[in-house]
Amino acid sequence: MFKYFTENKQEMIPITLDGQSTPLPAGMTVAAALLSVGEMISRISPSSHKPCSPHCLVGVCYECLMEINGIKRQACLTQIEVGMVISRHLDFDDTHSPSGSIQAKENAHGPSY
Repeated sequence: MFKYFTENKQEMIPITLDGQSTPLPAGMTVAAALLSVGEMISRISPSSHKPCSPHCLVGVCYECLMEINGIKRQACLTQIEVGMVISRHLDFDDTHSPSGSIQAKENAHGPSY
């Protein structure tokens, strides 16, 4: 559905994706460019710990939220730029976060509202 047509000679922009140099097509949003090169997973859900993919591509669902140049942003609303640093945090593990998991906090202190 989001396959990039190879017969179109699109300019490729060098970015860093999850610590690796990756060329992405110019003139697209980050979400569209990632989908066009087959990168379907945009993040790991903090609640279900399952992979998410962009759904709406217009800024409503927030499923494309990722860290872009050090700021959490919606990838469907952010244009590709040369030298971007994008981190999807696909190795999400809330047991290593400073506050720990929500479930662990509820078990220790009751529900947090």
